[in-house]
Amino acid sequence: MSNVATDTNVAVTKPATTDLPMVYVNGKMLPKSQAAVNVFDHGLLYGDGVFEGIRVYKGKIFKSEQHMRRLYGCAKAIRLDLAKHISPEEMVKIQRDCIEANNLVDGYIRLVVTRGVGTLGLHPFKCPEPGIICIADQIQLFPPELYEQGMRVVVAKRPRIPVECLDPRIKSLNYLNNIMAKIEAIDAGCLECIMLNTDGFVAEGSGDNIFIVKDGEIYTPPSEAGILEGITRKFVIEELAPLVGVQVTEKNLRIEDVYAADEIFLTGSAAEVIAVTRIGENEDDAHRIGSGGEGTITNMLRTKFRQIVTSDNVPEN
Repeated sequence: MSNVATDTNVAVTKPATTDLPMVYVNGKMLPKSQAAVNVFDHGLLYGDGVFEGIRVYKGKIFKSEQHMRRLYGCAKAIRLDLAKHISPEEMVKIQRDCIEANNLVDGYIRLVVTRGVGTLGLHPFKCPEPGIICIADQIQLFPPELYEQGMRVVVAKRPRIPVECLDPRIKSLNYLNNIMAKIEAIDAGCLECIMLNTDGFVAEGSGDNIFIVKDGEIYTPPSEAGILEGITRKFVIEELAPLVGVQVTEKNLRIEDVYAADEIFLTGSAAEVIAVTRIGENEDDAHRIGSGGEGTITNMLRTKFRQIVTSDNVPEN
């Protein structure tokens, strides 16, 4: 195994709180101000790499095994043999070291794997060793009150990249497509959008998966619509929905299906579960979803989610 990710017992001077979090960068635990990457790293030069956004609840890494399977699967998909350099168990240890170094109880882990330092050319195989960065900190995508009230979104004019060009199931460092869609939402005075694929079907948000509720059943776009197969999405489909007695069906959705929904909600590691209650470019004439507030099924799912992640049995597998 490479020492890039295993030498975590590095002596460091505890920084001032303004220089937290401590960040793991290629074998060293560093204060935030010193955490940096080489300018020849292909993750910086070309967005060449993969990452995971992972939640920490009560000191436990939520769905850790699933995140590691996805990370290593995404690395393989871009022809990066991550397991050759570091095992999944060692990768989890890095995360636990970061949690401990930052006294984190509830928070968020950003785990980044770059292609590594190479030449100025595109050639990926001239990068002999991947770069590994782990940040354990706090994150808040949306204001707390929106989890009670629901949020407004827009339908992005920019479509999702076609699967044939860059499969969204690969959680790559190239997020410009999502960022440009996010800018559309920000320009409209809201914080999220709905992205369609180039065939006109609903794909996902700029950073979340989307579900609709119609006549007591839940529907969500399938993988082939051009979506990231979210860990929280999977948790909702396979565990939360059965717990509240609701069926989930994967099917292609038109934007008309979204407008006609009784409820809409988004899921993601950072977002968790949050309702969409209005769709439109401005607040005054936005289309209202259902009753205009968080729906019954969305509330049940969000409540059950919070019960599980605040319990003594936070699932790590």
